[in-house]
Amino acid sequence: RLICGVAPNALADVRLSLPSGSTVSSPVRIDMSVNGMTVTPASAGLKPKTGHFHLFVDADGLPKGVLIPFDATHLHYGKGQTTADVELTPGPHVLTLQFANAVHESYGPSFASSVAIVVDEPAVASK
Repeated sequence: RLICGVAPNALADVRLSLPSGSTVSSPVRIDMSVNGMTVTPASAGLKPKTGHFHLFVDADGLPKGVLIPFDATHLHYGKGQTTADVELTPGPHVLTLQFANAVHESYGPSFASSVAIVVDEPAVASK
């Protein structure tokens, strides 16, 4: 499980509960949380201290104000989701959880955290 939390003060403290170096199976269950901000759907529009999560697979976090791309590497949870099951290929990956506003502009590195994981090869059924 991957959990992101942001402290209630202006300087965010983002943490991931999945330790770097963890070995996991796909799909990877990701739990996302934030403190001091409110998770809202993108459709709610721009409001102070609100936003939604994005998960970057093998990509770095973005500076504050940068628009998060819509592609296979940058997964958007614009409906306000706080849990996801993410399919990942076997091997090493870096996951970056990024909080962003309603128009998908990054809140910057204070609202992001990364973890390196290894996804196991799927088990082969014996005959």
